[in-house]
Amino acid sequence: MIRVLLADDQLLVRAGFRALLDAQPGIEVVGEAADGEEALIALREQRPDVVLMDIRMPVLDGLAATRQITEDPRLSVVKVVMLTTFEMDEYVFEAIRAGAAGFLVKDTEPEELVRAVRAVVDGDALLSPGVTRRLIAEFAARSKEPAADGTLSVLTEREREVMALVGLGMSNEEIARRLVVSPLTAKTHVSRTMTKLGARDRAQLVVLAYESGLVRPGWLG
Repeated sequence: MIRVLLADDQLLVRAGFRALLDAQPGIEVVGEAADGEEALIALREQRPDVVLMDIRMPVLDGLAATRQITEDPRLSVVKVVMLTTFEMDEYVFEAIRAGAAGFLVKDTEPEELVRAVRAVVDGDALLSPGVTRRLIAEFAARSKEPAADGTLSVLTEREREVMALVGLGMSNEEIARRLVVSPLTAKTHVSRTMTKLGARDRAQLVVLAYESGLVRPGWLG
């Protein structure tokens, strides 16, 4: 059973998401919160698998709450999915850096929301359809000159190759087609890369791909 917490200051948004998710097999909404502080309390009590977190909330916003979640070892298994009104919300970039697994726009299609909850539990990065490359391009534009610190020295050549493709926004299926391997093999390479680098999730691999210099802005075309 996938346990979900809803954090949004709009009651109607929470009610709509709860009705949709509770109707799905294998998914259960275990709590709600109207601000970031309530979300942190509920998270520590309920220990859900996923929290759908609004970026803009009173008392403590979603960005600050996400930082606290990702810095708390007790909540290391919780996947944070940011909710925003606009696809290119100015805070989405910072949310990914803070440790969010991805984001969704609030008016996303119901089936996409359900797919997203299931996908993030499986370790996939979560971005609204059609914006992955735009977000990565924005990330690249804001990134500082990469430092050669040897971070990637623990990776094999194949793992570096896979990480670069993740950094370009490719899914496991796309990576598999590019490398002519099975999707399961691609997923295994991604998982091993995350483990070796201590990355919380796939989204952090994108961050590391740019910060390490493995992927550079010009590669996006």
